[in-house]
Amino acid sequence: METDTKTIIKEEEVGTKEEITYKINDKPPLKIAIPLAVQHLLAAFSGIVAVPLVVGGVLGLPFDQMTFLVNAALFMAGLTTFIQAYGIGPVGAKLPCVMGTDFTFVGPSIAVGSTLGLPGIFGATVGASFVEMILSRFTKKLLKYFPPVVTGTVVTLIGLTILPVAVDWAAGGYGAADYGSLRNIFLALAVMAIIIVLNQWGKGFTRSAAILIGIICGYLISIPFGLLDISKLTSASWLDFPTPIRYGIKFSIPAIIAFIPAYLVTTVETVGDLIAVADASNHKITSDELSKGLLCDGVGSFLAGIFNAGPNTSFSQNVGIIPITGVASRFVVMITGIILMLAGIFPKLGALVAIMPNPVLGGAGIIMFGMIASSGIKILKNVEFTRRNMLVIAISLGLGLAVVVRPNILQYFPSAVKTVLESGITTGTLTALLLNILLPKNL
Repeated sequence: METDTKTIIKEEEVGTKEEITYKINDKPPLKIAIPLAVQHLLAAFSGIVAVPLVVGGVLGLPFDQMTFLVNAALFMAGLTTFIQAYGIGPVGAKLPCVMGTDFTFVGPSIAVGSTLGLPGIFGATVGASFVEMILSRFTKKLLKYFPPVVTGTVVTLIGLTILPVAVDWAAGGYGAADYGSLRNIFLALAVMAIIIVLNQWGKGFTRSAAILIGIICGYLISIPFGLLDISKLTSASWLDFPTPIRYGIKFSIPAIIAFIPAYLVTTVETVGDLIAVADASNHKITSDELSKGLLCDGVGSFLAGIFNAGPNTSFSQNVGIIPITGVASRFVVMITGIILMLAGIFPKLGALVAIMPNPVLGGAGIIMFGMIASSGIKILKNVEFTRRNMLVIAISLGLGLAVVVRPNILQYFPSAVKTVLESGITTGTLTALLLNILLPKNL
């Protein structure tokens, strides 16, 4: 059989095949697909709504604007997710990759918003999105610099660098008054235990929906603990449509320049996420698929700016769901996109997910994010552990984790450089790329 010259990760580099119940192009019955799609929604929801809440809170926006921005973020995350999984012409990798607004854009959004308001943020989102669209045209040339020693390190970092987020959730949420209380830890461990039991000994749907069932059980367990607050659900409105350019749009060269580093960061992260998704799905990813996936980032961000939302990019946390459930169907993720759009139109649906206690999400998150790191290790096991390759892995992991566990190490760096390096995924990826280019192959 003729080898596909566009294949970026050869089949032997993918690692030991995990059991995949539903492959990328499979279509599970709706009664199975919808609950599986909800699992992806639950994993991504907090990250999607957190960005507009943080930015809006710092800018002091009124409640009605905050609510609208959250709805817009959900709607556009759903639309971009659908395009990424479905594929429309050259846009979308046709992979089960969930999209949403990334924390990388919080800093630039606050900086621009403090002087130019929401119109400036949306103008910078639209204007700088062309950077990623242009970069997507050069993926084939760029990806020769992503051999298994680099991709394995990047995928491992994706899992390791976001694990602290799940730990904070499990403890009750960063800054919570009861952070680390035994009640929170017990709830998180209970959810973890349920997911582990169902994943190891469950059959069929029970195994595939282990995360969803674990989270539902977490909801129920949290009731007697007094952790389930339904006030947000009752106060949420029933219907609200995202209106294009509702608050206006203003293009400013300095604002656009401020957003460019963040777009460069998410470009690197998206490459890693798409490779991780493909690996978890036992799929040989091609340069064309990566190019279309990056283009979806750019186009989705362009549309997001028009519809009053922040830039959209791939969500690392959802990668871990695939190896746990054995479900790699992009059809399932397309349904996730539809549900996210509905959540943006019907705020009460979004509020139902928003009331999830942090420890419940943390219990599931620790497993999901840990599985991403495991996928990276699976890629690395096919790497020849020469002194050179061990240096690439060691230094990249060390620096990538350093900026996460000790962020103050960057406090004296210029703000533009800090914006790029404060993401452990980006720092580690850039380090791996540079070392792989600079170190002699025979070291």
